[in-house]
Amino acid sequence: MQNAGNEKLSKGLGIGTRRAIAYVVLVFISLLCLFWFYVLFINATRSHGELTSGFAPFPSTHALENWTNLINGTLPVIRGMINSLIIAAFSAVLSTYFSTMTAYAIHAYDFKFKKFIFTFILAIMTIPTQVTALGFIQLVGNIGLDDTFVPLIVPSIAAPVTFFYMKQYMESALPLSLVEAARIDGSGEFRTFNSIVVPLMKPAIAVQAIFTFVTSWNNYFTPTLILHTDTKKTLPILIAQLRSADWLKFDMGQVYMMIAFSIFPVIVVYLLLSKYIVQGVAMGSVKG
Repeated sequence: MQNAGNEKLSKGLGIGTRRAIAYVVLVFISLLCLFWFYVLFINATRSHGELTSGFAPFPSTHALENWTNLINGTLPVIRGMINSLIIAAFSAVLSTYFSTMTAYAIHAYDFKFKKFIFTFILAIMTIPTQVTALGFIQLVGNIGLDDTFVPLIVPSIAAPVTFFYMKQYMESALPLSLVEAARIDGSGEFRTFNSIVVPLMKPAIAVQAIFTFVTSWNNYFTPTLILHTDTKKTLPILIAQLRSADWLKFDMGQVYMMIAFSIFPVIVVYLLLSKYIVQGVAMGSVKG
């Protein structure tokens, strides 16, 4: 009896020690990730002269000055924020919705060439964007969509990576018996998809919406080739223009302030959608 008690006590101590170590490691990794955001926001409050003198761990008093100089400068910063929001938001919505619909079609229907289509979509994932950029730009110019948001939004409907993630999640979260029951009850296909499939896929949609939003928000390559008017340019393009300014007008404080300004929408989107991610993890643990 005493030996059994000692074994139980040592086992409990072992679990507690491992849990404590896990918490310490997670806290350390979290602080390491957040440290760079801290440095960014600290540098946004410093002047160009202070930044060139070296790193400082505490904020300075030039935040308002940097913001005023940035807003009153030659670059349309607020308009660039609105442009990035429009493109990123519509890209995230279209990408997640139509990728979920495509995954549902592959998952719930049996038809000829089903495996071939699935393999073909996955093969597209291996094609880099740079390879098709020249033909894409020529196509955009031929159909008169150059210097517009349409070529940056509509192609997001075809997102092989998002489709693959949705398909994998659907195999574990969407039983076909549920779809069959809805059909027996007289539910149409679009109603079944919008009323049953989409709510079940919320955690996966939230994850991919965050990824798609951030990818579109940070996209610099394609918008640079398509957008030419300053009032239509996105924030990454404006940040690059601000960094490449004449060295006599270059202000590192404005650059850091603009980068910090561009991060806020991404943080807001993550905070809004993170609860669905937590729900998905909890649902998966209950199923397991």
